[in-house]
Amino acid sequence: MEYQGKIAVVTGGAHGIGRCIAETFAQAGAQVCVIDRRENGYFQGDLADKETLERFAAQVLEDYGHLDYLINNAPPLNRGLRSASYEAFEEALRVGVTAPFYLSKLFADHFAEGGCIVNIASSRDRMSQPQTESYTAAKGGIAALTHALAVSLAGRVRVNSISPGWIDTDFAVYHGPDALQQPVGRVGNPLDIANMVLFLCSDKAGFITGENICIDGGMTRLMIYHGDYGWTLQPPEEVASIDC
Repeated sequence: MEYQGKIAVVTGGAHGIGRCIAETFAQAGAQVCVIDRRENGYFQGDLADKETLERFAAQVLEDYGHLDYLINNAPPLNRGLRSASYEAFEEALRVGVTAPFYLSKLFADHFAEGGCIVNIASSRDRMSQPQTESYTAAKGGIAALTHALAVSLAGRVRVNSISPGWIDTDFAVYHGPDALQQPVGRVGNPLDIANMVLFLCSDKAGFITGENICIDGGMTRLMIYHGDYGWTLQPPEEVASIDC
C-alpha cells in the first residue's frame, strides 16, 4: 500500500527499462506520468527541448498538483569519437544530464513529503568500450549530478542513482560465456532495476541519499587479465583521423 495514490514521473517510460519501471509503479498502485518520444498514455515529447520539459512539468502539476517520485531514465544517444558530431554530443548531454537537472528544478518545490528522485546512470559511468563517448559522458554527468542534488535538496527530497550493467530489455535468457562472465551467472533484466527504484523510493531506504548503486551482477568487480579463462586482448585499431 506504500505507493497507493502516489504520483511517479518516469522519463523514457514508453520502452525498455523505463517502461518496466512505469509498469511496476502502476502495479503497486501509483499514478504514473510518462514522457517519451514514443507514444504513451500520458505525454509524448522530446526531452532535449526546454519548452517541452516546461509543458510536461506544467501538465503533471495541473493534473495532480504535486509529485512524489521523479525517475530520470531517458537514455542519451550513444555515439563515439569518430561518429559523434558536435550537435549529437550536445543532444546526448541535453537528454542525459540537462533534462534531469531541469525537471528536478521545475519540480523541486512540488514534491510531497518523502519525495524521491532516482536517476538512471550506467556502469559505463566508471568503465568504457571504444567509441561510446556521448553516452558515457552523459551517464557520468548524471551520476555526479545525483550527489549534488542530494545536497541541495537535503531535508526535502532524497536523491539517488542506479548504474545498471548489462540489462536485456526483452528478458532474454543467456547461456554460456555471456552469462558466466557475470559473477551472478546471468544477464540482468529490467525488473532488476525497477525493483531497486521502488526500494529507493520507499521508507525502507529513508537513510539513503546521494548514493549510486551499481546493479551489474558483479561484472565491474570481476578482474580480468590477458590469458585468464581463455580471454585474450586484441588491441583496437589506432585512431588515424577524426572527421569533424
